[in-house]
Amino acid sequence: MISLAAIAAYAAVTSYPAGSTLRLLATFPLVLFIPGYALVSVLFPGTERTVRHLSGPLESVWAGIDVVERLGLSVALSLAIVPIVVLVLPFGAGLGTVSIAATLAGLSVVFAQLGVIRRLRTPQPQRFVVSPIAGINRLRANENAVATLSSILLVGAIALAAGALLLGFLAPASADGFTELGLYTEDDDGDLVAGEIQNEVEPGDSVPVTIALENNEGERTDYSVIVQEQVLEDGEIVERTELEQLDASVADGETATTDQSITPTVDEDETVRVSVLLYEGEPPEEPTNENADTETYFWVTVTDDPDTDDD
Repeated sequence: MISLAAIAAYAAVTSYPAGSTLRLLATFPLVLFIPGYALVSVLFPGTERTVRHLSGPLESVWAGIDVVERLGLSVALSLAIVPIVVLVLPFGAGLGTVSIAATLAGLSVVFAQLGVIRRLRTPQPQRFVVSPIAGINRLRANENAVATLSSILLVGAIALAAGALLLGFLAPASADGFTELGLYTEDDDGDLVAGEIQNEVEPGDSVPVTIALENNEGERTDYSVIVQEQVLEDGEIVERTELEQLDASVADGETATTDQSITPTVDEDETVRVSVLLYEGEPPEEPTNENADTETYFWVTVTDDPDTDDD
């Protein structure tokens, strides 16, 4: 059963998108319980184990772990297994959601099958069996009810603390995504570099610019890009001219680039701001820097004697 639970949790974690409630619900048992429980089944296949007293013969005594202790130890061992997996994976398959989930599920299946073998080799009267009725009977037979209640509260506290810790790690990944907008130019080696866009051109000439969109929204997203020439006076925009409108559909985690030649339309000896305005979906009727989802810009001066060196 634990093997099936591990496989089902892996399928849910890797099938549903980041931030999905079902993915979050599947992550909790896969990280906090399943690997540890499978390992416990290997370490403690029975409810009793044989010990030797120093002053007596070999005899069977109540020295195993009960259901409550088993559950608490499962959480504790899971919290020990997960950091080891995270530390080791970068040297092999790489650290990612799929690799972590696959490793935890794989370890759980291996431990669970070893646990089955250990249980089959344990005498049936001492063999641990997952049975609600047997568990209730064992609790009734236990005369120390206070100790039993304390164990239950301890398991609950461990699970609550571990859940809060896991939620703290998962919350940033489940938060709203973002899109990165950048402007680049090619250097002499053909590599894209930032901050070296030509800032002076002759009348009628163009400024070569590469517009890059990096999608980190968690899903494929459709974008609209408006390239707008803006004339400013005393810090206020007095004239807007749309130079280009571009559309792009970018998959999550991918970066789309487009090379553009932007030609200012202002007269000689004027300086303008060229703004690149990014919108998810269709742009508004009057695009502005204020209503854009993301925006960036550069300045360019139209002159008869441009400085051809980059800043």
